[in-house]
Amino acid sequence: MNKTSHPSPWKWIPSLYIAEGIPYCAVNTLPVLFYCELGVSISEITAWTGLLSLPWIIRPLWSPFVDIFSTKRRWTLAMQLLMTLTMLAVAVCLPASFFFASTLAVFGCMAFFSATHDIAADGFYMLALNDKQQADFVGIRSTFYKVATVVGQGGLTLLAGWLESRGMHPSGAWAMVFYCLTAVFFAIWLWHTQAMPRLDADRPTGGTTPGEILRDFCHTFATFFRKRHIAAAIAFMLLFRLPEALCAKMVAIFLKSPAVDGGLALSLTEIGFANGTVGVIALLAGGVLGGIAIGHGGLRRWLWPMACALALPCVVYCLLAIRPDMDFSLICVAIGLEQFGYGFGLTALMMYMIYFAKGESETSHYAFCIAFSMAGVMLPGMAAGWIFEKIRLLALPGLSGGNPFEIYFWLVMICCLVTFLACRLAKDSILDITARQNDEKH
Repeated sequence: MNKTSHPSPWKWIPSLYIAEGIPYCAVNTLPVLFYCELGVSISEITAWTGLLSLPWIIRPLWSPFVDIFSTKRRWTLAMQLLMTLTMLAVAVCLPASFFFASTLAVFGCMAFFSATHDIAADGFYMLALNDKQQADFVGIRSTFYKVATVVGQGGLTLLAGWLESRGMHPSGAWAMVFYCLTAVFFAIWLWHTQAMPRLDADRPTGGTTPGEILRDFCHTFATFFRKRHIAAAIAFMLLFRLPEALCAKMVAIFLKSPAVDGGLALSLTEIGFANGTVGVIALLAGGVLGGIAIGHGGLRRWLWPMACALALPCVVYCLLAIRPDMDFSLICVAIGLEQFGYGFGLTALMMYMIYFAKGESETSHYAFCIAFSMAGVMLPGMAAGWIFEKIRLLALPGLSGGNPFEIYFWLVMICCLVTFLACRLAKDSILDITARQNDEKH
């Protein structure tokens, strides 16, 4: 590994992965809350904020061009600066009368910049560290990404809630949050201009044309779809997370909606603590335990328990809708239980994708698997608000007390059957994966 400067990885890896995590939360989590506060319809919230996930899904389409045009260090710094500017633009647009269209457009740009930043930053990480260092720091990068998630979903929501409690209008409070994010990201960009090493190995790929990249991509794409059990595998990746996909956007709306509409009427401070802090920490704990379980018992043994853990705890939202007067501490416990189950159950999908992608073009095939998995969350999530609005039109006093949220979450529970069907469809490919795991052990 040739480098012209040798700063410690501790100087830039933690901040680099904080810079990966916070924009993802800023685009996919925070808009649901402030659009709800500012009176945007539920169907519009879920449809448009769901669409913002698209750049992360399709980023393999332009990732080769990051290698061709300029260095990964320059790409990383450029994207951080552009994300800083988009955060400033959100803050400026939020108090305006045309805030919805303008902030959506800015968030779309931020999502594209963030997805490109992830490509460049991960590539830079692999260039800057040797194999031993990569193994040593893989837990560090993961930890700081998770710290960013807690800050993004919990800390920023708590800040907005605190500002509102001081009498600030919601648009002003959230604008202040994004002004703070602007300052933080500018500081991160400034820090990385000095802390990120300049690598001799970090240079544009020579002798590769866009046409050659397109041919390679088509070949990789074709080999992916020639894999054994590909239809069942795609069905599994798309459908395994269906209950969670239907809950992802709606839970925050349910927590925030007033009691007269069937919601829990929690304040932003309470949502930031319950969903953004307790929930995220429980999610991470479930993921850690899931990894330990898979490591000891294998995917075949743990698939069905993890499918149940991912799907069945969604029933807590049904119970919360039935008992909206439940004590706040019990609400936190319920959300923590559901998120722990999600984190535990998601491990099965992640391990499945890792092993399904093995073979020729492993890295690219894993990126395709991730894309299908994220599409399986994005598409149902976009439709969730529309489904809820239709339920609300039909919610009669004699049906679940007229609470559309309760009906909606019972519908989610019915969709748990789709998760189990996906597991059944993937049975043969999972047997292949199990055989491969056994071969690796021996």
